[in-house]
Amino acid sequence: MVTAHPVPEGFTEIEVFAIGTALLVEALLGFCLNGLTIISFRKIKELRTPSNLLVLSIAMADCGICINAFIAAFSSFLRYWPYGSDGCQVHGFHGFLTALASISSSAAIAWDRYHHYCTRSRLQWSTAASMMVFAWLFAAFWSVMPLLGWGEYDYEPLRTCCTLDYSKGDRNYVTFLLALSTFNFLIPGFIILTAYQSIHQKFRKTGQFKFNTGLPLKTLVICWGPYCLLCSYAAVENVMFIPPKYRMIPALIAKSVPTVDAFVYALGNENYRGGIWQFLTGQKIEKAEVDNKTK
Repeated sequence: MVTAHPVPEGFTEIEVFAIGTALLVEALLGFCLNGLTIISFRKIKELRTPSNLLVLSIAMADCGICINAFIAAFSSFLRYWPYGSDGCQVHGFHGFLTALASISSSAAIAWDRYHHYCTRSRLQWSTAASMMVFAWLFAAFWSVMPLLGWGEYDYEPLRTCCTLDYSKGDRNYVTFLLALSTFNFLIPGFIILTAYQSIHQKFRKTGQFKFNTGLPLKTLVICWGPYCLLCSYAAVENVMFIPPKYRMIPALIAKSVPTVDAFVYALGNENYRGGIWQFLTGQKIEKAEVDNKTK
């Protein structure tokens, strides 16, 4: 007989099922869209440019987030975490690695677009590859810190997935959070803000608005902001008075990043979208040169 595990404390059966379903939908949709972005880059020669290498980087990171969400969805349907404490540490590390790599890659794309539109300089393959490697190594550095004792990974309120433990709010957590949020949210946000502001001013002068310059920053703030706000509040006050089901909402919002990013950086890019269309239908895209500039 299969043992029916009890519903996690603070949740109803329908809430657990709803969270699992939301995670599953986010995981499947984001993985399909970003998987299509990756395969198209591999198959369509016109898409293989230095700028689009950064789009590939964010698509790979977002696929990782989707895999992390799929594991969380599966555990939610089981009503418990079946992989033990070591599995929890791996899941937390993997989630942070892919999330931070996604944010760093979005900042790298903003930097590239600034130089493309404002300084008219072309990104070289060596520079693009270096930026991609740096984004992942930088993410790996901060993700491994909780495994070494600076910060800590533990269960989410639903106890079916793992992330940074914000429940203690001690000095170890506060110092890690301050450094983490500065280098992985505030600085990337500043780069995205200033880069797209400059691009917007350039578009205003020329009268040609080639894409929505406010969308990347809105994506960062809306998708990652609630989770950052929850973790930041935990640094000054005990957040355990907030019902567990409400503390799960920021995590669910953050897991929507892969789908949103796919529309912002790949499907929202006319040329990249043309490359995807060529991969799916075999119809040749009209423009020979394809970059990562969103229309």
